[in-house]
Amino acid sequence: MKRMGTWAALLAAAALMSGCISTVEYGDATSSKPISTGFGSSDLQQIAAKMVDSLLGDEMLMQDIGGNGPPLLIVDKVKNKTSQHIDTESVTDSIRTKLIRSRQFSFQDRTTEAALQEELAYQQTAAQDAVAMGQQDAPRYMLTANLSEIRQTAGRVRDVYYKFTMNLRDLKSGRLLWADEQEIRKVKTRAIIGG
Repeated sequence: MKRMGTWAALLAAAALMSGCISTVEYGDATSSKPISTGFGSSDLQQIAAKMVDSLLGDEMLMQDIGGNGPPLLIVDKVKNKTSQHIDTESVTDSIRTKLIRSRQFSFQDRTTEAALQEELAYQQTAAQDAVAMGQQDAPRYMLTANLSEIRQTAGRVRDVYYKFTMNLRDLKSGRLLWADEQEIRKVKTRAIIGG
């Protein structure tokens, strides 16, 4: 009888411990099922794809700016106007990557500006055919973006509204050539018990 009690205790302990073991597995990188009201990876993918599609889908704009080959574009870092810590550099990278893949624009990368200046300074002292400071092509267009949010809570319901706005400006004339925005709304209702 004592032996059965020991075995039962061991089985109960094993069952309890197996419930505490966590597992890690690969998930679907393109899954759009939200797990919180926070800005997540699926939101980033959705926004980047829709905004780039909108820009490239504007036929009049593309005819106007693409007359002499792919124009030089600079993509400014997305401005985070939310209360969350969001890796806006990742959002910017996703937008830039999709635009590069379209082959409709050529690019300058401002994120590596310090490294570029260092290389140009080195070339001035090390090579006869060095690129002089300021001789790089000037970008003709600049793409800017803002991410903002509005949060509301009423009782057990939390509502978070995100708005992503993107603008394309002609740097020579100062004109705003294109703008669009995408919206995402997430609503979470807390459970009555344990929520």
